[in-house]
Amino acid sequence: MQVPAARIVFTPEDRAEVASVAAEVLTTGALTLGAHTQEFEAAFAAAHGAPYAVAVNSGTAALEIILRSVDVDGFDVVVPTNTFAATAFAVLRAGGNPVFADVSADTFALSAETVSAAVTPRTKAVVIVHIGGLIPPDIDELRAILDERGIALVEDAAHAHGSSLAGRYAGSFGLAGSFSFYPTKLITSGEGGMVVTADERIRDEARVYRDQGKAGFLGNIHIRQGYAWRMSEVHAATGRAHLRHLGAFLAHRRDVAARYDLEIDAMGVDRPRAVEGGITNYYKYPVLLAPGADRARVKKELREGYGVSLAGEVYEVPLHQQPIFEQYARAHLPVAEDICARHVCLPLHSDMTEAEAEHVISSFRTVMRALDLDGASR
Repeated sequence: MQVPAARIVFTPEDRAEVASVAAEVLTTGALTLGAHTQEFEAAFAAAHGAPYAVAVNSGTAALEIILRSVDVDGFDVVVPTNTFAATAFAVLRAGGNPVFADVSADTFALSAETVSAAVTPRTKAVVIVHIGGLIPPDIDELRAILDERGIALVEDAAHAHGSSLAGRYAGSFGLAGSFSFYPTKLITSGEGGMVVTADERIRDEARVYRDQGKAGFLGNIHIRQGYAWRMSEVHAATGRAHLRHLGAFLAHRRDVAARYDLEIDAMGVDRPRAVEGGITNYYKYPVLLAPGADRARVKKELREGYGVSLAGEVYEVPLHQQPIFEQYARAHLPVAEDICARHVCLPLHSDMTEAEAEHVISSFRTVMRALDLDGASR
């Protein structure tokens, strides 16, 4: 059996709907910033309990727009070293100085403790990343610390479509949240992103920035140094069609994750744990190999011996150890360095079958035992 690292799920009805919209907009010539974009924005905002959502062409653009709106130019912005490079790129392109902070071993994300150790009087914002869709349990404590110092909390929710904690959705814990609709994400529009916020000023700034900094769509009066960050109507229709499945996708992924949890725990393999009172979308399912384990060999054995391709790590090399960020590297960040070096992510799809889930677990168990990495077997 072959189990791919990721699988994109669109029904025949979804495909027919998107094809119909494509024919419509090609006929009318209304290819961008039209009714389909507005409908997608409204639906995404409603699905995340947010007053406002603004569609753009990538999650990176969404994050940069928020940071520009916060005016981080010339200031420090704390980001987790355990994140995708685009998080720090957005800081740099908004004029900020990325300050890398360590993360919690429990969530792979920033915590109140690690942020407190990183902020200074020069800090203008903190970007928290919900790794694998898990919202950290101390996020309100973190927000309170930042509010006392006048520092903005920004959510990089690229992984966290539909995730929530205590009834509040990702994107609602900070000033604003950025979402990605890259093809492998839980909800995709092919390419695209979304700014989610309860702040009218952020909403208005996002609308200006995404359209070359213009005061209005039909005019040519520019009030910001914007960019071509618009979402096309076809992308918006694709995202809107996919979004209708969010509830079903969440339920299915949680069922698969619960099955994984039982088997992984029985094997004695460590993993981040879902937060009580939270709903995690399980965009990724990371597990921690034993210290010193050969991750490349584990992945190769699973792929070549059993047809199981592991999902990409989150992330394999922390940003403070990557060449492009060498000038921003500072202290040793031991937790992130450890978890980045020795975790893998099991494949988990929105339509994964019982047979596939069982094959992943049995194959993983066999490889762990063969390499003497199964904690339960020692």
